[in-house]
Amino acid sequence: MFFDTWNGLARVLVMAALAYPLLIAAVRASGKRTLSKMNAFDLVVTVALGSTLATIVLNRQVSLAEGALALGSLVALQYATAWASARHRGVRRLVKAEPTLLLHDGRMLGEAMRRERVTPDEVRQAIRTQGTGAVEQVQAVVLETDGSFSVIPRSQSGSGTAMDDVAPAP
Repeated sequence: MFFDTWNGLARVLVMAALAYPLLIAAVRASGKRTLSKMNAFDLVVTVALGSTLATIVLNRQVSLAEGALALGSLVALQYATAWASARHRGVRRLVKAEPTLLLHDGRMLGEAMRRERVTPDEVRQAIRTQGTGAVEQVQAVVLETDGSFSVIPRSQSGSGTAMDDVAPAP
């Protein structure tokens, strides 16, 4: 169907104009993490917020009040989960992935790379992106919880305390 009624189009415009500020308020209330580099949990919540907004705008059977309650519920659940994961290691392990060591002391860790579905080319690209020309000059490459790579050159490895939450190399 290409066109139904002018009333339908008007309803979409009005609902979008009313629901959009609700989404902005929900994103602001959910905190900076919603807008930062996201881990899988944050991504799912952000997609759910967008899907809820689309449902509010396009589905005639969903009232603005119901949509606002849905947005508020998602934000409250995300806040509660983030709060609990910041305070309880067990919740954090359920919600977030652990960083994974992919290269240690200039040596690629094949099993960890296979488990995370990362190729040697991707590790080398991450090393080059950091401005390092030789794998041997790298102390560690870590696949972070948001999917980015952290590269630590040997010259900057220091005491290694930044690696405390990364499982040691086998």
